[in-house]
Amino acid sequence: MREYLNLMEHVLKNGVKKEDRTNTGIISTFGYQMRFDLQNGFPLITTKNVHFKSVLHELLWFIKGDTNIQYLAKNNVRIWNEWPYEIFKKSDDYQDESMKEFIERIKNDDEFAKKYGDLGPVYGKQWRDFSGVDQLKNVIDGLKNNPNSRRHLVVSWNPSEIKDMVLPPCHMMYQFYVADNKLSLQLYQRSADVFLGVPFNIASYALLLQMVAKITGYIPHEFIHTLGDTHIYQNHFEQVNTQLKREPYKLPQLIIKGNQSSIEDFKYEDFEVVNYKHHPHIKAKVAV
Repeated sequence: MREYLNLMEHVLKNGVKKEDRTNTGIISTFGYQMRFDLQNGFPLITTKNVHFKSVLHELLWFIKGDTNIQYLAKNNVRIWNEWPYEIFKKSDDYQDESMKEFIERIKNDDEFAKKYGDLGPVYGKQWRDFSGVDQLKNVIDGLKNNPNSRRHLVVSWNPSEIKDMVLPPCHMMYQFYVADNKLSLQLYQRSADVFLGVPFNIASYALLLQMVAKITGYIPHEFIHTLGDTHIYQNHFEQVNTQLKREPYKLPQLIIKGNQSSIEDFKYEDFEVVNYKHHPHIKAKVAV
């Protein structure tokens, strides 16, 4: 994953200091692209441990069209916890509960989860119901029946519903491409948190590409990751420099078991990452 280290070096060298929505402070560049050939291995960052369980559960959650964190909480996936917790803390129901206590209530109290666990019409809603259109189903049908189309697109940026989302979509649009019986996917990401978010985004969309390739009969080829505002938070500099001192290992392989025929057929148990050798986890705080 030298491509990812090159990205961090590019932002450190060329980034401009800016203020940001979270008041954390960033250095930022605009416009960057990485390419990953999946025949060379599954692009799971090796210079730190990436929690593949969270990547997989989040993607299955998107595919279901779900927008409530209860499913994630029940599977101990924490990547969306901060946003609903911050909303809860501003409510009249808040009684100084800790994040841990909040998540336990989300897990075990359906009414509480319904009230405080929903993120609004974020990714899953837009993928499966963009103003009544099931974009994911349509794009898969198109790949099977009209592979040369230039309209194999899924868009998460729905301007009329942005106001109702806890966070507007960062990875906002992706496009599939078929050539020589090979399937590629390009993601456009408007806002890219290089240290925390981007490793998850790479793994998630490479995983989606392999899933769609399996049910459409194509060979998974390239994941192309195009970034807009590409930034490193100022409180991640130490972590970035630690990671840059580490030498990448050989990429792991992703195995998908089973004979799935539709995108809804995939289950958590169908996936296995093998030979994932990685450096230790690096802890960092998410900016909310």
